[in-house]
Amino acid sequence: MAEPNTTYGLWRRTLQPGPLLTELEAISGDEQEIAERFYRLLEFGTGGMRGLLGAGTNRMNVYTIRLAAEGLARMMEEHGPSAKQRGAVIAYDTRHQSKEFAFATAGVLGAHGIRTYVFSEPRPTPQLSYAVRELNAFSGVVITASHNPKEYNGFKVYGEDGGQLPPAKADAVTAHMETIPDLFGIAAEDADGLQSAGLLTLLTEGSDETYQERLKQLRLGDFPRDEVKIVYTPIHGTGNVPVRQALENFGYTHVTVVPEQEQADPDFPTVAYPNPEEEEAFRLAIQLGAKEDADLLLATDPDADRLGVAVALPTSGYELLTGNQLGALLLNYILEQRKSAGTLPENGLLLKTIVTSEMGREIAALYGVTTEDTLTGFKYISEKIEEYTETGEFEFLFGYEESYGYLAADFVRDKDAVQAAVLAAEAAAYYKSRGSSLHAELQKLYSQVGYYREGLQSITVPGKEGAETIARLMDSLRENPPGQLAGLEVTSIEDYGTGVIRMADGMEKPTGLPRSNVLKFRLEDGSWCCARPSGTEPKCKFYIGVCAETGMEAVKKRDALEAVMKELASERSL
Repeated sequence: MAEPNTTYGLWRRTLQPGPLLTELEAISGDEQEIAERFYRLLEFGTGGMRGLLGAGTNRMNVYTIRLAAEGLARMMEEHGPSAKQRGAVIAYDTRHQSKEFAFATAGVLGAHGIRTYVFSEPRPTPQLSYAVRELNAFSGVVITASHNPKEYNGFKVYGEDGGQLPPAKADAVTAHMETIPDLFGIAAEDADGLQSAGLLTLLTEGSDETYQERLKQLRLGDFPRDEVKIVYTPIHGTGNVPVRQALENFGYTHVTVVPEQEQADPDFPTVAYPNPEEEEAFRLAIQLGAKEDADLLLATDPDADRLGVAVALPTSGYELLTGNQLGALLLNYILEQRKSAGTLPENGLLLKTIVTSEMGREIAALYGVTTEDTLTGFKYISEKIEEYTETGEFEFLFGYEESYGYLAADFVRDKDAVQAAVLAAEAAAYYKSRGSSLHAELQKLYSQVGYYREGLQSITVPGKEGAETIARLMDSLRENPPGQLAGLEVTSIEDYGTGVIRMADGMEKPTGLPRSNVLKFRLEDGSWCCARPSGTEPKCKFYIGVCAETGMEAVKKRDALEAVMKELASERSL
């Protein structure tokens, strides 16, 4: 990259009058802002790229979108005429400029003679994954920033298996992007011309219908469904139609949508963050749930790949489940139903990430199901599904991660909030038909396998200085690791950056997983702490997992570790 001021000057001279040029003129003389926008190209990682909307090489705009699309096009060309003919499916969410970016991507791919299928309206990310597989496309792109604030957008790339690009292919895209000297010289065709040439096909309702039909395989039992009362919010995103349609297809007649959050709106006016992990995102749903006497509250993020759930408490009010808690409940429901029906395979497999609760492993063991860990990111779960589909060694039953991502049926190869919403409703209906509830069943699971609690601390440090701070923190933890945490001895350190697990006695063994800048500390009582820089946000995250004989004891252990990790992060990042 050239010096920020040099690149800034080039952009000012090249841009035509419009919003991007106006932005740049407004920051003239602001050296810090110029540096933030132009000190690098927006990073393209294994999931694509995500960033603030705006003018600059370190921002999401039509020029950085075209650059990523050009890199993808050149990678596809390396795979020959078949890849170009099979083409790419492109979807987009309800964010600012998502549709424009989707058609800009199609324009660049089309300039290379690559066929594209573009959804005519916003669609959930899991439907993109499904469509790649259904259409036998070579690749897929979804324009989304998931649950980030309104100021963000992103470019996420998928492979022919319907999963996010694995590292090798993502690196190939990046390598091509780095050889392109001129962002403004990338060729792009217009949509009308591509349609006339047969290189662009608009996808309408047909794909929705086949996706909904495939969802019906999640129906695992015969029990009343019309007694469960559900309140749902799409938080102004893409989930509104597919989630409601799926629930209707399954026979749920008491579904009420939060009216203030029903319609698509790129400003997400009712929430600070359109994130179902946040209790604030459930505020309106909780109010409506109380009026409707709802059993279950559901919330999907803007691209409907993450699901948040709140369950009714025995007396009054609602409890927002963590991703780990909901994953445990859905897993147990699936295994319970499959065992009852005699369809639980002997080689069943649960896939979860290294920062997801160990509670799932214990539940799986009750049913004789194998658990395998992956790195953080659903692309790694998808890779394992593909591997075992080919080898037949295991039959995939469920995959999840603590950050509200779940998958049960592998016709999609990414986390799927529509699937998860149906499963949550199914579990609620099943247990209600037997005089129980999701809240009661969670307590039963704790009594069976132990009281698991998890925590998450993070430091947020945006910009160039933030990236340097996070790198310094991880280097310090790797080079000078703690021997104790909250009075507990560290018994092993899993360094996924080097691929080595170091035991307290000096013994070493391989992690068995791909390289990633992650450190996991296992403690003498089975607790663990994990440090991981976020791949999509300017954060370093610290995950914590504990287990105890009572809920109160587990909370105390978790809180003590959270305090220690917070202090450690502060000290090491100076």
